[in-house]
Amino acid sequence: MNIDSINNGIVIDHIKAGMAMKIYDFLELGALDCPVAIIKNASSNKMGKKDIIKIDSQLNLDLNALGYIDPEITINIIKDGIRIKKYHPELPDTITNIIRCKNPRCITSIEQELPHVFKLIDREKDEYRCMYCESKASL
Repeated sequence: MNIDSINNGIVIDHIKAGMAMKIYDFLELGALDCPVAIIKNASSNKMGKKDIIKIDSQLNLDLNALGYIDPEITINIIKDGIRIKKYHPELPDTITNIIRCKNPRCITSIEQELPHVFKLIDREKDEYRCMYCESKASL
């Protein structure tokens, strides 16, 4: 299989095998008017198998939210065909509208227009709780 390199864009690497479509949907990459490549179940010495997403365009998004979906992800920023930055997204202090509160008594179940906001409670355990009802988040 041959996937061309990108000139200006983002490569999201070290995604757990099978999680690429979830990230694709979360970032709404289907709405982009640029080449997007999803490589599923690629061989990896470190992980065994992994997924990769290549986006041939610069995105104006806070990619740190990906740290909640998969904390092992590596984000590479490519400019003029050269990687200029490589980093692992950190867990954000708050996440909004990435996950939904499952508590049926939460105000977000009644007031549909309210954003689903979760605050990081324990960084070591990756634990988030709903800002309104303090229910524990589940992905």
